[in-house]
Amino acid sequence: MDMLQKECLLRLGLLLCVSFGFLLHPLVTAVIPLGSKLSVVDNDCWVSSNGDFAFGFFNITDEPNQFSVGIRFNSKSIPYSQQTLVWIAGAHVKVSNMSYFQLTPQGELVLFDYLHGVTGWSSQTGNRSVVSAALHDNGNLVLMDAKQNVIWQSFDTPSDTLLPGQSLSVYETLRASTKDPQNSYYSLYLNASGRLQLRWESSVVYWTSESPSAANLTAFLTTDGSLQLRDQKFKTVWSVFGEDHNDSVSYRFLRLDLDGNLRLYSWTEASQSWRSVWQAVENQCKVFDTCGKRGVCVFNASGSAECRCPFKVTDTNICLVPYEQDCASGINMQQYKNIYLYGIYPPDDSVITSSLQQCEQLCLNDPRCTVATFSNIGRPQCSIKKTNYITGYEDPSLSSISFVKRCSGPLAVDPGLKKSPPPKPSPRRLCVRCIVGAASGTFLFFAFVQLGIVFFICRRKSSTMRKVTLAFTFPNSKGLMVLSFAEIKSITGDFKNRIGPNMFKGVLPSNCLVAIKDLNASIEERKFRSAVMKIGTIHHKNLVELEGYCCEFNNRYLVYEYAKAGSLDKYLDDPTLCKRLTWRNRIEICSSVAKAICYLHSGCREFISHGNLKCENVMLDEDSVAKVSEYGFAIINGEATYCGFSAEKDVGDFGKLVLTLLTGQRDHEQVCEWAYEEWMEGRVDNVVDKRIEGGANSEELERALRIAFWCVQMDEHKRPPMEEVARVLDGTLNVDPPPSPFQLPCNPQENGSESELESVV
Repeated sequence: MDMLQKECLLRLGLLLCVSFGFLLHPLVTAVIPLGSKLSVVDNDCWVSSNGDFAFGFFNITDEPNQFSVGIRFNSKSIPYSQQTLVWIAGAHVKVSNMSYFQLTPQGELVLFDYLHGVTGWSSQTGNRSVVSAALHDNGNLVLMDAKQNVIWQSFDTPSDTLLPGQSLSVYETLRASTKDPQNSYYSLYLNASGRLQLRWESSVVYWTSESPSAANLTAFLTTDGSLQLRDQKFKTVWSVFGEDHNDSVSYRFLRLDLDGNLRLYSWTEASQSWRSVWQAVENQCKVFDTCGKRGVCVFNASGSAECRCPFKVTDTNICLVPYEQDCASGINMQQYKNIYLYGIYPPDDSVITSSLQQCEQLCLNDPRCTVATFSNIGRPQCSIKKTNYITGYEDPSLSSISFVKRCSGPLAVDPGLKKSPPPKPSPRRLCVRCIVGAASGTFLFFAFVQLGIVFFICRRKSSTMRKVTLAFTFPNSKGLMVLSFAEIKSITGDFKNRIGPNMFKGVLPSNCLVAIKDLNASIEERKFRSAVMKIGTIHHKNLVELEGYCCEFNNRYLVYEYAKAGSLDKYLDDPTLCKRLTWRNRIEICSSVAKAICYLHSGCREFISHGNLKCENVMLDEDSVAKVSEYGFAIINGEATYCGFSAEKDVGDFGKLVLTLLTGQRDHEQVCEWAYEEWMEGRVDNVVDKRIEGGANSEELERALRIAFWCVQMDEHKRPPMEEVARVLDGTLNVDPPPSPFQLPCNPQENGSESELESVV
């Protein structure tokens, strides 16, 4: 968890003071009758029938005798300090210590402030025939009529949290909790086009759900840990998943946190704490105004977000641009690379198209301009700021350049300071001693400069290795190392040890070996970081684990665990190494690869395609156990995408891989046709690689060939799912003889008929 998130949780703890006033006298009741009353003095509360939620008063520590009323977790399995608030009546309303909350005889929920003698909040249901209330087991407080119809419910007026089963409709919002949530800077909003938006002060949108534009959608949090957008027929049109999606988790909630990020939390029994399993903005620095008046946000190598002030820090710890319009000594522009700056208070920057030099000059000529930021994403543009309250974020991968206006020279400190005129030069005589001394000094100077350069190079190299050590010792919250390009060059010895196409051997400071893959394709930074964070959570004995990455400028590198025995293609191409691939080894490799691809397709929390399965991407460890590498990214025409291919393509690639292993031949197209003809003619032994000592097991060979021919069917709808492929290779599922893989169906409507698919098993 990064520094800002920790601060967010700490502030939330202080703000909501989990020393709730809900305390001593719970009233467990399924039905709350008219006239029921809760008071601050009595410290009583209403509890759901399963005991998981409670409704009552709580106080805020830094405001004595100020109370609000709301719903919190109440389960005995959750420690009291972790019983998080999930709903507050009126969001911001506070009352005195003699106040009470009542379901009136008229059927209205009323929060009465005793000190001021006024109603602080009400459900406004006094004339709607309410006969009772109930706190449901899902945390929803409801008012019902005699027919048990819901007249009012807390789920319809969320504060900062959604519970499983709760929805957010068009134009509704969640607001991050502050002392006055009505004036909270951050909000989650569902607009008319059916897109969720994270907004700052309702005007700046800094995150939008990548959902199709549609009307009348509803956001919904499911019990299995996914946030969905559903249409009026309850069909899911967009969804995101927590890391523990479909896992057995007792309690979850979605909350817009104080730091402006939307997170999904799950209760972890082992650690007795809430764990963030998904967040909307992967890079916290990209949340608008993350650092506010504290400076610029930096996403450092350990995965933490920090606030640094590159300008002037005031006595009140505010980071301000050090420029005033009445600079007597003149002004200059200081350049900051890889920093994107924007103004707050007000946040309305003016953006125009210009070159880098024009951008700097525009700000220099405008007396009201304080900062200019040049960026070239799609088109060159210049953003002009006219406020001293500046924030932003810094990242080595950013191409943005910012210019900050400053008063120049000491006259900015003392405008009355004047320089005294220099003394008149006196005639000088030739001084031999001076000449000798100057020459000696010059020689010594250059000698020291050369020594300094050597020392600097050595120290820089040592510093780089220390940074790599730090990144390896303290990975980010996903367990991944985040390395700079300089660090990648250092651990690979400047890319000297190539072990495959765009793959290099590297050595960490701990002497651990790693494999460095140059993605050699363009992909947007946000999408790349998001993809590697997801891939970094995948763990399977037949998958090469991702241990880190580099995302700096246009460089995209992946750091994998190192497989000492190398890739499968080396064994097939080398006459000596090939002898190690016995029949048993080859069948086990086929089975291991099938299980790995099956896990990617159906064992992860979301479908992941490999997209480029071949012998070069199957690694062998020192025990000859197969591990699949380079999964998740698809590269097409120099562009990399996450999971850009279908499951059917992976199945087809797997079939070709099996035939390559069985025959020892690498020409896929010719091998497939030839192997199928030999199999049909009953000459199956001709198919087996002659370099295999002892030959093949006839039963395993028949099974492997059949499933391979099913996998390479030209009609992709006939290809079986990887789960069935893995079971066939393990011998737990029978497989029928396949049709010719090279016949396309005459009628497209007949693709993948059930009878043909069922014949696979």
